[in-house]
Amino acid sequence: MAVDVPSLVSAAREGAPRAVARLISLVENAAPEVRQITAELCSARRAEPAHVIGLTGSPGVGKSTSTAMLVKAYRQQGKRVGVLAVDPSSPFTGGALLGDRVRMQDHATDPEVFIRSMASRGHLGGLAWATPQALRVLDAAGCEVILIETVGVGQAEVDIASLADSTIVLLAPGMGDGIQAAKAGILEIADLFVVNKADRDGVQATVRELRNMVAMVERPWRPPIVTTVAARDQGGDDVVAALAKHYEHLSASGELARRRRARAADEIEAIALTALRASFAGLRGDDRLDALAAQVVTGETDPYRAADSLLAAVRNT
Repeated sequence: MAVDVPSLVSAAREGAPRAVARLISLVENAAPEVRQITAELCSARRAEPAHVIGLTGSPGVGKSTSTAMLVKAYRQQGKRVGVLAVDPSSPFTGGALLGDRVRMQDHATDPEVFIRSMASRGHLGGLAWATPQALRVLDAAGCEVILIETVGVGQAEVDIASLADSTIVLLAPGMGDGIQAAKAGILEIADLFVVNKADRDGVQATVRELRNMVAMVERPWRPPIVTTVAARDQGGDDVVAALAKHYEHLSASGELARRRRARAADEIEAIALTALRASFAGLRGDDRLDALAAQVVTGETDPYRAADSLLAAVRNT
């Protein structure tokens, strides 16, 4: 079916949930209209873009429950909230449970909250490939705050730091000692630490270990540590207050503009690399590639010179 992109984008700007969902589906599926959609969204961007907040952490720390708690806290402030919840895709079936919708049923009927679950589709780093484009759609739809919940991550999945204005790293008592905390890569990206499930034993030890770790690193912004019990809706206002202070710091220091420029640069690079890969894929089985491969095998040339020749062929096509 033909897609009336201008009408769809216009409806999304007015907050129509069906239009927002349709646009996200189009960008998620890399539809032919993606270029036109992006151009339409960028042509009339908002003067004050949404505050993008990333939530990341190991599986089981309560990311979905914490996201629901933050949605409630922001809605109490009268803000329109968007949620992008990324779930892992099965390596066997390609499907995803998308269980975040189950955890956020309290907000399912609120017209000022838009929740979208996205399958990672094998994309590494804790996010889905289309997350940056979906983020732009929600921003155009008037969301003042956008929460991005990543796949449960380990020690190296830090893509969220390059996409969010503020990054929350969630932890829970009893999920690793101080050595684990010190070496975990995701702890280095935190703008705010949230120790969830604070009604459990060991919460003070976890907070103490985090404080020791934060004290070891000199940064313009020292990540605060907030304790919550998201399942009981305790601590959400404290997290929102800490995020507001961080946003003020970002704006005053110029870091917010720098992060958003870096985000745009990453998106441009990803689009360019995708196009380049497509060009290389088109050379599979091409006589030029086979000839270069044969020359490498016989020693007539080396792989680097062959790659240079291949790049030259791509540029000239």
